[in-house]
Amino acid sequence: MMQYFHRQVQLWGEETQRSLQDKKIAIIGSGGLGSSLSYALGASGIGEIHIIDFDEVSVHNIHRQIAFKVGDEGKNKASIAAQTMRERCPYVQVTAHECDFETFSMKGIEVDLIIDATDNLPTRGKIDEYARSVETPWVYGSVEAFNGQVCFFDNASFNDVFKITQKTPAGIAAPIVMHIASLQANLALRYLAGLSVKKDHLYYLFFNEEGELVTQKFGLPTA
Repeated sequence: MMQYFHRQVQLWGEETQRSLQDKKIAIIGSGGLGSSLSYALGASGIGEIHIIDFDEVSVHNIHRQIAFKVGDEGKNKASIAAQTMRERCPYVQVTAHECDFETFSMKGIEVDLIIDATDNLPTRGKIDEYARSVETPWVYGSVEAFNGQVCFFDNASFNDVFKITQKTPAGIAAPIVMHIASLQANLALRYLAGLSVKKDHLYYLFFNEEGELVTQKFGLPTA
C-alpha cells in the first residue's frame, strides 16, 4: 500500500497515511464537483467513501463532469463515480447511494467529514442543518461562469450567511469546476490527515475583466 501512496508518504509519513484508512467521508453529489472530487479523493487513501446522487448522466453534463464519458447517458452518476474510484484505488471502500441527500441523511451513516458537491442553495442549507445536528464539519463549494466559492464549515452557519433561494445557474466553464473541487479536496485531505485548516473562512475566486485570477477571503460569524 505504501508504494501506491509513495508521494503522499513523502509528504506526511506512513503513520498519517495509514490513519486515512480509518476515515470516512460523504460526497453529496457526483456531477461537476463530485466527479472531480472522486478523482482527487478516491485515490488518496481514505478508507470509506459514500457518494450520493439520485441523478442520471445527460450528454450536456459530460464536458465538465470528468467521471463520465459518451455512452454513460442514462446511468446513475453516483454508481459510475464509485466504480471509477474502485478502479483507480484498491484501498478504498466506496458505496454509491442512488438517492437524494435527505434520504441518505436518514440512513444514520456516521462520517468524519461531509463534502458538498451539489448545485443548489436549498440542498446546501439542508446539509448545513444536518451537519450541525450530528456535529460533523462540512466543506462547501460552488461554481458559476468563471468564479467559485469554497468554505470549511465548522461553527459558522451556512443558513445565516447565505440567503436560501432557488436560482438557475449561469453557464459554467469546465476548468473552474475542477479548480474549486481541487480546493475542496485539499481542505478535506488536510483535515483528515490532521493538518491545520482555516475553518469558517469563505474563499471567493474569480477572473476579472482583464483575465486576472482574484482571490478574496472573508471570516464568517460563528455561534
